[in-house]
Amino acid sequence: MSRILIYTSPARGHLYPMMDVALALRSSGHDVLVQTLADERATLEKAGVAHRPIAAAIEALPLDDYRGGNPMAQLQRTFDTWLARAPHEVDDLRRTVAEWSPDLLVVDTNTWGAAAYAESLGRPWALFQPYVLPLASPDTPAFGLGFSPPRNALERLRDAALRAAQRLGTRRSIAQLDALRASLGVPPVRRFDGIVTRPDLVLYRTAVPFDYPRRAWPANVAAIGPGLWAPPGEAPAWLADLPRPRVLVSVSSELQEDGAIVEAAIAGLADRPGSVIVTTAALDPDGFAAPNERVRVTRFLPHAEVVPEVDLVVTHGGMGTTQRALAAGVPVVVVPWGRDQAETGRRAEVSGAGVMLPKQRLDATSLRAAVARASDRREGARRIAEAFAAAGGATRAVTLLERVMERGGAVETPVDRAA
Repeated sequence: MSRILIYTSPARGHLYPMMDVALALRSSGHDVLVQTLADERATLEKAGVAHRPIAAAIEALPLDDYRGGNPMAQLQRTFDTWLARAPHEVDDLRRTVAEWSPDLLVVDTNTWGAAAYAESLGRPWALFQPYVLPLASPDTPAFGLGFSPPRNALERLRDAALRAAQRLGTRRSIAQLDALRASLGVPPVRRFDGIVTRPDLVLYRTAVPFDYPRRAWPANVAAIGPGLWAPPGEAPAWLADLPRPRVLVSVSSELQEDGAIVEAAIAGLADRPGSVIVTTAALDPDGFAAPNERVRVTRFLPHAEVVPEVDLVVTHGGMGTTQRALAAGVPVVVVPWGRDQAETGRRAEVSGAGVMLPKQRLDATSLRAAVARASDRREGARRIAEAFAAAGGATRAVTLLERVMERGGAVETPVDRAA
């Protein structure tokens, strides 16, 4: 039996996608400790997984990227937060390793300090990537703005120019990260996507064709499909009485000020046939009035139970909600609000499983039209659901992680490179 430590950033959207792996590792006889949000202790222990809180100093540094006025400013605010957390992560993980002595570390891609410390130990370690992989390739667009894959020389030039601008704009942040890494005796990453190249294994929580096919996948990346674990819940009794088609509208569980999606959905969809179910998450549901009995507004619902009972999902583009819908064969309308969400939305559209509606064009009329278009993409959503199911999920993750421990280092993932 091996000891395996899973270390997450302070976000449920990064914890829950790895819970299936934690449970599968435990079922395979390993001793598993998940270090994550302090208030998730009861959730983990109820699931039968040991919990250890991340440092309070880390939780005290929330992401405020939504305050950035443009994508580059938002990216910079994100990097500033990750860099501020990084020294705390190093100290935090150092204490856990000293007290618990894990055989394998599996760390969140957003924990730059934890990743650097894991690499410095010289023992097997893995990274988990719960959102779109930012690594450049000739087959994929520059990351961040939601471009489609390049089709010609002009679009490849566009992508090269944007990547150069991103490297220039993030140079100061990456220099700070590399200084931290140097203090731990590990090589520099030199660019913002370089961290993904360092671990023995990257567990990538999606699959082709939702993500764009590549002629050459990085040798350490395994696209194992989404992590869809959620705490146990029950669909509300009233759901079965709502008429079809049912549209679920879901916004971010981390504050993004994306209430305009809810407002447009209520205004644009309330008078159409069927029903509308709104979960406001980080927003106060009392701020949104339901105009009739076919519109329900609440803060939270158990999406694992509700999504299979709806016909379409309107979302801000978080990977969790988007992939949960597609895994159930439910098409999506994605209205990206920031972060990686434009990348998620474009992949939904390019894969034929949904429609992306830029927030600059969002209003009641455009959202209603997007819902109509996406309703015809159920077959595309089913195709993605089949690909997710075939990717191997937590079972494949356990096999690969055990191989990393057996070999004491990197493993190759030829299935992904052939995809």
